[in-house]
Amino acid sequence: MTLRIRTIARLTGIREATLRAWERRYGFPRPHRNESNYRVYTRDEVEDIRRVARLISEGLTVSEAIAQVRTLPVGELPVHERLEERFWSAVRGLDGDAADRVLGEAQASMDALASCDDFLLPLLREMGQRLDIAQEHLGSALIRQRLRALLLAEDSSPDGPRVVLACPERDMHEGGLLALGLHLKRKGWRVTLLGADTPTEALRAACQQVNPELVALSCVRRREAEELRQVLQASVEACAPALVVVGGPGAREHLKAIFSAGAQYAESTEELLSLWQQARGESNRT
Repeated sequence: MTLRIRTIARLTGIREATLRAWERRYGFPRPHRNESNYRVYTRDEVEDIRRVARLISEGLTVSEAIAQVRTLPVGELPVHERLEERFWSAVRGLDGDAADRVLGEAQASMDALASCDDFLLPLLREMGQRLDIAQEHLGSALIRQRLRALLLAEDSSPDGPRVVLACPERDMHEGGLLALGLHLKRKGWRVTLLGADTPTEALRAACQQVNPELVALSCVRRREAEELRQVLQASVEACAPALVVVGGPGAREHLKAIFSAGAQYAESTEELLSLWQQARGESNRT
């Protein structure tokens, strides 16, 4: 598939005049000419232009950026990185079908945990810096679909401990929560996923029904410390006697509020399980 210079300018944010100037001065990019003598570019060339623009924004001169990209053009990147570049290109063009095909290729070449941790989550974390709002909505929705599919495809242990996973009310970012569910399932847990924007009463009803040993809440949305404390205190009361552990960037800066609400904080699956083991040991001694 080839693209005209006007489309390239829209996709990359580099003006047509700038692209022509780079071509004259540096021989980059090197578009082909179609039958009508118009410049046309391949998808790989689009990604190389984007990489040059990114390097310039990081402080390199135009000539330094072009030289670096020429040393390793997108077509010669390792497969993992090439898939990432193709994903970004498709999402910036709002081509959901193409972006989803890239995710499918990546998933087919990796184990479920590797696909989650090494490909999908890094893409999700970078979206705010790479994409506009419409592009981010498209890309994050596609990645959440893949994460949810991975979670559902993972077999559940019939007699493992139970965990309820949720995001508090008005917290819509469930990507990390889905990844946590996959890791816990792989470790033998039975996972009840409530997902994004879970009201306290829904959390209470779920805990009464499945009687979990652990409730994990993902807080990505930024809140003031007192607001977070109130939200978590209500959650702790709703989930009692289950241990409530909180994670996510929206919680990291308010540890005092988390502890004062009666919850715990964990950065990783391993820390989460360590807190659960510790709480279970204390319970057994009483």
